[in-house]
Order: sequence, then C-alpha cells, then structure tokens
Amino acid sequence: MKRSWIVVSASVVMLFAGGFAFAQGDSQQGQGQAVITVLPKHDGELPASVTQQDMSIKVNGKTAKITTWEPLKGPENRVELVVMIDGGARSSLGGQLDSVAHFIRSLPPNTKAGVAYMENGRAAFQGPLSADHAQVAKGLHITGGIPGMDGSPYFCLSDLAKNWPSRDPDARREVVMVTDGVDYYQMHYDPEDPYVQAAVNDSVRAHLVVYAIYWLNQGRADRSTYENNAGQNLLQALTQGTGGRSFWEGMGNPVSLEPYFDDLTRRLRNQYELRFVSHLSGKPEVETLKLNLRAPGTEVDTPHLVYVVPAAPAQN
Repeated sequence: MKRSWIVVSASVVMLFAGGFAFAQGDSQQGQGQAVITVLPKHDGELPASVTQQDMSIKVNGKTAKITTWEPLKGPENRVELVVMIDGGARSSLGGQLDSVAHFIRSLPPNTKAGVAYMENGRAAFQGPLSADHAQVAKGLHITGGIPGMDGSPYFCLSDLAKNWPSRDPDARREVVMVTDGVDYYQMHYDPEDPYVQAAVNDSVRAHLVVYAIYWLNQGRADRSTYENNAGQNLLQALTQGTGGRSFWEGMGNPVSLEPYFDDLTRRLRNQYELRFVSHLSGKPEVETLKLNLRAPGTEVDTPHLVYVVPAAPAQN
C-alpha cells in the first residue's frame, strides 16, 4: 500500500521543547532513557547489528554519555501496549475492527495490552491491561461517530500518560492512537497548540512511545482539506517527539489497516533501550535528543525529546 508522509520541519518539534531550554550556570549530572527503533532500509533484510560504538548522542545540544544500549527482545522484556481509538470516529471504522483485533491477538506473551476509547478528554478503558489478548480484543466496539466526542485526542493522551494503568517501572510503554488528529479546541493548524505541546511533554515524562493511525472522522464535505492536513501534521509532531511513527494514506481512509499493523509489529520487534547521563540544571526537565548513528543500511526512529532527571548518587 502506498503511504504518503507530510513533512514537519524540525522547528515545529523544537517548539515543543521551547519551554525547556538548558539554563547556563551551575549544573549537575542528569540521567535519562529512550526507546530507539532500528530497522533495515530495505524490506526483507535483517536489521544490522548496531553497537554502542556506532553512535553518539547530544542532549539539549551537548554531548552526553551513553551508559546502556541493548536490544529489547526476549520474554524478560515486558511491554505494555494500549490501543486508543477516537470515540468520535466514523462508524465505518467498524469495518477495520477485525484488523485491530488480529493485531492485539498476535501480540507476544510478554505484552500486556488494553483497549481504550477517547471520550470527553479522557482514555476510557474497556478493561485492565492483560496478557489474555483474546479477552482484550473483545473490548473493541463500533464508535459513536459523533464529531468531537473525544473533546481533543491530545487531552485523552495526556490523561492516559498521567494515569497509566500500571506501576511497572521496567515495562516498555507503547500507545497506538486511531484518530484524525484534529483538535476541536484549535480548529486550524497551530504548531504551538498548547494541548498538543502538553500531550507531547506528558507522554515523554511518562516514557510513552506513541504511534498514530490516521482515520478521517467525518466525510470530505464536512471538513476542509486544510483541517485534515493540520491533524496529520500535529500527529506527526506528536509521534516524532516520542519516537513513534505516523501512518496515513493521503487525505482519505485506507482500504485496510493491516499494512500499518504489520509495519508496527516489525517496529516493536526491533527496539533498543538507550540510557545516558548528561548535564542537568536543577529539577527534572524535558530536553531535546539528537542521535547520530553510523550504521549504513539502517532506518532509525529516535524520540526528539527525552525526560532527564537528577542522576542517582553513586553507590560506595
């Protein structure tokens, strides 16, 4: 399936970190972590073996030290994944629920999953996170199709980030949003949309990797191309900020979501944990991250933002 991407300039993403500039003067050592996806550039090839020596990073424009780089594979690497569906999506999304259910049922045993619907600015869960994927898939249902029922998809994501339904600090947290990305409180493209900024920063603080599947909530006659483009651009900024990926096909809805879920499954199987130490001024901050990878033939998804906290004191 042909996939179209709308390019968002780096300056847009930088705006989300604008309130988190590195202060000059006294600093202390900070630490942070990120989930990095490394894939081959060409389908069918196995991902190249990437080592810590193949890369360097900068946090807030300053060189940082990598302390951990390891593949997130095997049953001991726990995953928590939430599929969050826009409650205002057109009822035609019901025709795609089999694809969503298949994706959930095919998740590996080390993954606890959950289904939530975006309703009135919150993530309304249909049940607890569970490794019983068949039971989780039963929580899927046809959406109401009432525009704006979600309030704002970004309100709902912030709610999910602040109220993640687990306290497992070592589990990788992944979110798949199905929405058109339009903020009903800002019915135009605004790269400084405060609700989007808040959702990005809340997600980064909660260590969420966010993916977005674009699904047009209303008919073409009900909304302008400009608003659709705005929603796609905001979703792109959101997913880039957290290290995920946005999926869409032009301005309409795809025939099937299966190719997106196939790609998403491939990405979940090829993720690495990055830990680092860097300079930090005072309290925990959301900082920019830039990774330079010297591994030909690879494609990398790196979060543009990371959460840096004061480093734990060294053990004697």
